[in-house]
Amino acid sequence: MSTAARYPEIDILRGIAIVMMIIFHTLFDLAFFRIQPIDVSDGFWRYFAYATASLFLLVVGVSLAISHARAVSNLHGRALVKKFVVRGAGIFCCGLLVTVATWWYLQEGFVIFGILHLIGVAVMLSPLFFRFRTWNAAIGIVFIVLGWILATIPGPMGLLVFGVHPFTFWSVDYTPIFPWMGLVLIGLAAGEFAYPRGVRKWTFPKLPDQIIAPLSFLGRHSLVIYLVHQPVILLVLYLVTGAPVL
Repeated sequence: MSTAARYPEIDILRGIAIVMMIIFHTLFDLAFFRIQPIDVSDGFWRYFAYATASLFLLVVGVSLAISHARAVSNLHGRALVKKFVVRGAGIFCCGLLVTVATWWYLQEGFVIFGILHLIGVAVMLSPLFFRFRTWNAAIGIVFIVLGWILATIPGPMGLLVFGVHPFTFWSVDYTPIFPWMGLVLIGLAAGEFAYPRGVRKWTFPKLPDQIIAPLSFLGRHSLVIYLVHQPVILLVLYLVTGAPVL
């Protein structure tokens, strides 16, 4: 999407999610490396993490709805499907880089199927769901309910991507298809409603540039920031505290 074609509110929401992610991962690292006694696995910070992931995925869905509405004017059939499969595959490959990096750095608890893997899969599968338009909200709720049910069922690692796994499994980032793709589908429905045929049907309020500019920048470069933010956080913690995080 060209800069002129971008809706600022999408980048702003994505930028807010980036800020929330950096805050949570900084606190997570402080707790993980026992620099500060912060409980990020329960209470407020646990739900803060859920809210961060949810916002990311909802915005993914809205963006997919807009992208699809614009693409159908030029692409059809296999070419249209290919656009989203190729885009999703690229994001999934970025997820694989995270898998390799966390396996090398952590060994235990490394990322097998995290949020980038999920976004990649969701984008690749999105051509199956565009036809349902706002009904995707109902389908998304079904995904979420199934996720809650599957989380109570132990199973082999081969079903990990669907939300079924051994009860002994843990990972620093685990975002299975059920329930989390449900939020992408709800975002798809929201995008169909708020941006019919890819056009905003409401007026975006004027906000100060001091707010819009930095959040929009983060939103436009969210993938790159996601890939580099954790090494930067670790480097800063090492320089500031001297803790053996590197």
